[in-house]
Amino acid sequence: MKKKYLLMLEYEGTAYHGWQVQKNGITIQEVLEKALSQITNTKTSVLSSGRTDAGVHAEAMPAHFITESKMKPGEFQLAINSLLPHDITIKEVRKVPMSFNARGSVKLKLYRYTILNRGYPSALNFRRSWFIPHKLDIAAMRRAAKYLQGEHDFTSFRAGNCNAKSPVRTMDRVEIFKQDGFLQFEFEGKGFLKHMVRNFIGTLVYVGRKKIPARQVKTILEARNRCDAGPTAPAEGLCLVKVWY
Repeated sequence: MKKKYLLMLEYEGTAYHGWQVQKNGITIQEVLEKALSQITNTKTSVLSSGRTDAGVHAEAMPAHFITESKMKPGEFQLAINSLLPHDITIKEVRKVPMSFNARGSVKLKLYRYTILNRGYPSALNFRRSWFIPHKLDIAAMRRAAKYLQGEHDFTSFRAGNCNAKSPVRTMDRVEIFKQDGFLQFEFEGKGFLKHMVRNFIGTLVYVGRKKIPARQVKTILEARNRCDAGPTAPAEGLCLVKVWY
């Protein structure tokens, strides 16, 4: 009898070309499917809640697979983790209804982007943050971030090769927190366009460095032109934190 299992993955994405299988480099999906196929002794495919770019991390990436194996969730977790490299971990395995879909059933996602904003870098956090030694106007960045909340056409913040059918998305929450030299940007929404959060960050940093005023973010949104927004922020600061179903 076929059964469907939900996996909850944690990974440090520095060594990988993102989630989705590619010809030009090793990916999270490729490594995971190889391990599962070895365990089940049959080719096993995995579907995630979405894709992450090369170098992006995840604290809790959901993915599902279907199998006829008689192994229990805990046995799967132990077996998969024994085959995975140290920068990919299965935090949880649980049986879900066959109607569940790791991608189609998503209600909300939380992404966090981390900037280290002080005069010296961090040896322990350089793979998980964007180091910016320049002074940033955080109050202006918070004002600018408010323009990103709500439902908008985010063409100005999508990658040029984004293949999403519609550029319209809804940001339910956009917040900026400061603690111990770190700035953390949190973005909550059901769906995200390719490079969307990283393009948000690049633009907000322009605001923080006083290259553009906060109110210009509204103008950039309305322009629906990627050339009007700031640069794409580095991948290492981005992390998928949580997905709700």
